[in-house]
Amino acid sequence: MPAPLRFIESSPELPAEADAVVIGGGIIGAFTSYYLAKRGLKVALVEKGVVGGEQSSRNWGWCRQQNRDERELPLATKALDLWQAFGEDMGEDTGFRRCGLFYVSNNDEELDTWARWGEYARSVGVKTRMLSSEEATQHARFTGERWKGGVHSQNDGIANPGMAVPAVARALMRMGSSVHQACAARGIETAGGAVSGVVTERGTIRTRLVIHAGGAWASSFLRQLGVDFPQATVRQSILAVGTSGLNLPDAFYSKSLSITRRDDGCHTLAISGRAKVDPTLQFLRYQSKFLPMFKNRWRSLSPGGLHGLRGRHEGMTRWTLDGPTPMEKVRILDPIADPKTVRLTIERAADLIPALGSVPMVAAWAGFVDSTPDGVPVIGEIPNIPGFILAAGFSGHGFGIGPGAGHLVADIASGQTPIVDPKPYRLSRFSGGEKIDVSEF
Repeated sequence: MPAPLRFIESSPELPAEADAVVIGGGIIGAFTSYYLAKRGLKVALVEKGVVGGEQSSRNWGWCRQQNRDERELPLATKALDLWQAFGEDMGEDTGFRRCGLFYVSNNDEELDTWARWGEYARSVGVKTRMLSSEEATQHARFTGERWKGGVHSQNDGIANPGMAVPAVARALMRMGSSVHQACAARGIETAGGAVSGVVTERGTIRTRLVIHAGGAWASSFLRQLGVDFPQATVRQSILAVGTSGLNLPDAFYSKSLSITRRDDGCHTLAISGRAKVDPTLQFLRYQSKFLPMFKNRWRSLSPGGLHGLRGRHEGMTRWTLDGPTPMEKVRILDPIADPKTVRLTIERAADLIPALGSVPMVAAWAGFVDSTPDGVPVIGEIPNIPGFILAAGFSGHGFGIGPGAGHLVADIASGQTPIVDPKPYRLSRFSGGEKIDVSEF
């Protein structure tokens, strides 16, 4: 896998029982496990591949409030404080820093949208301010262009996608819980209709509490339980270039290109929103629910290829608990970066920042971003399976809000007052005839 990732050693033995089993070793599963362990629970985190191996290590690394949907903003605000607190409490380095995020634009409509968002955000205590043409041009002077305006979210920041999940997993093990890689969860067992255990490829763990945070695999897993979860993925591409010696910011957004500093002498480059749609049977099943989103974002999406079928994460098959599952055949979703997107990103980088025209490309990779029909995650207990909680469908926003989401799941699981109102994240919004309100950002 070309995306940078620090690997960790797994716990030596699978426990016979645990207070909670978390399925999925991405940013959501890791922080959920951490906050459950802080409440005194013995947690077993099981991951079919390696922790952080999929989208949690393949994203930009932005931890932002800026331009968050109103439903996600409270979670994003809480998450920023939790990112900082985790590093201070556990002494683990996730690469998190509040460097501030800068957005610039020459598009009046885009600037008006940011200004409207800012009016709302400031009313709920978020620090954000619009930049004049002079300020935006000064902040983005490395581009050599004059900009009409921009926005600065001074409390936002970034973390390192290759470091974050392994850091949380290490902290979890130091707290007495366990992490199990190359250990796919095949399904659950129930007693009296409630969760009684998790069946993994290495054996069964007795438990009364299961959290599924399996990212792009969530819908196919829930289908085995008779639960309908509308989910679709798109394939996004990103690349890293060597930038040692160049005076570039930690994080910068423009419509043509976004850049983020890594901790290894590189910056990652990406085009916001640009993605390939790789058709699958699951995609076809849920396409009607996703029509409002595709209508809003069709300019950024284009037809892909067979990568989704090869990944097997959106299959319609049923599997048994006593044999290998698709997750054991595809341990890590590692699709190839789209060559056209990579070339276009390089061209735009050279046009926007001429100095980038002569730097080496270190790596390029892609990831499957799982989404719900409205672009807002599902977080909550599945009503007909007591003890089973779903946390998936983060729609490309999961990394930044990961600590907040993990804290919220732990609150729900332990019956404590939720860190934010969980109502916007209920699964039932997709089955009760409610209008699908697509996230604007």
